Amino acid sequence: MASNVPAPDGIEIQEPPSPGAWGEWNPTEDSVRPVRGKHRVARQGGGLARSSTVLGVGIIAAVGAGGIATAQDRPQVPISIPSFTGPSDDDTGPDTGAESGTGARTGILAQQADAPDAGEILRTRILQQAEHQTEAADSQTRAEAARAAQEAAAAEAKAGREAAEKAAAEARAAAEKAAAEAAAAKAEEERIAKAAGNYSLPTSSYTITSYYGASGAMWSSGHHTGLDFAAPTGTPVKAVAGGKIISAGWSGAYGYRIVLQLPDGTEIWYCHLSSMSVTSGQVGAGDTIGRVGATGNVTGPHLHLEVRKGGSATDPLAWLRSKGLTP
Repeated sequence: MASNVPAPDGIEIQEPPSPGAWGEWNPTEDSVRPVRGKHRVARQGGGLARSSTVLGVGIIAAVGAGGIATAQDRPQVPISIPSFTGPSDDDTGPDTGAESGTGARTGILAQQADAPDAGEILRTRILQQAEHQTEAADSQTRAEAARAAQEAAAAEAKAGREAAEKAAAEARAAAEKAAAEAAAAKAEEERIAKAAGNYSLPTSSYTITSYYGASGAMWSSGHHTGLDFAAPTGTPVKAVAGGKIISAGWSGAYGYRIVLQLPDGTEIWYCHLSSMSVTSGQVGAGDTIGRVGATGNVTGPHLHLEVRKGGSATDPLAWLRSKGLTP
């Protein structure tokens, strides 16, 4: 049999239906899920804890879509929702008032409002990571640019060194070539001077009138076989080098002729002489062996000089120059 229990906080609780209609329901610790938060629980043996949270759970369980609790075929039972705007008359503990529950909820909402948004945190982290990656890429780019600049500077320095070394090598080669040319020129001068010391021009105060190889009817062979030094009759004729006189006398178209044989077998012919000073024996370079004349087949006084090697005539001018003499 149901008993009338005073309604807490102005809630009107009607007499519950008989047990036979719904069946007996005895909640236990295992069947009732604990409600989170500050609330009052039912005491053993009677009495209903006046906790706003428990009442809320009960109301939610009882209220349907239209705010009316229904159970099978039982008539609808109206339930009024308590007001939590102020403290209850018999709430005496620090944790038993609606105000306490409202304050707790307000504090939680404030904490939730103050808590940073997870998406914003993720966005901030992504931006930070992107910024770090950008800085790392920039640092790498700067390092690569600096390395490239160093390599370019090293390559330029190497090219400069190579160019300087090449220029130095070319300068050394040019100096060596110049030195070699100077040495060769000096050797040639020494050779010419030495040759000039051992050789002498055949006469002085002369004019070259006919060269070797000239053609004309005046020569029996059809071309000139010697070198003509035109000079006044009686001009001294000298031995061009030291040697031995092997022939001296009249020789037809050559007039008076002296043949001087040099140590290497070369023969020097002195032709058209007016007189002969030495006709045999050894003579030295520059010794007077005769005088210019116009004997034989001539048109005027001159010395006809021939140079023969192995019995064949050769150019006297080239031979004299090879000995350092310049007629």
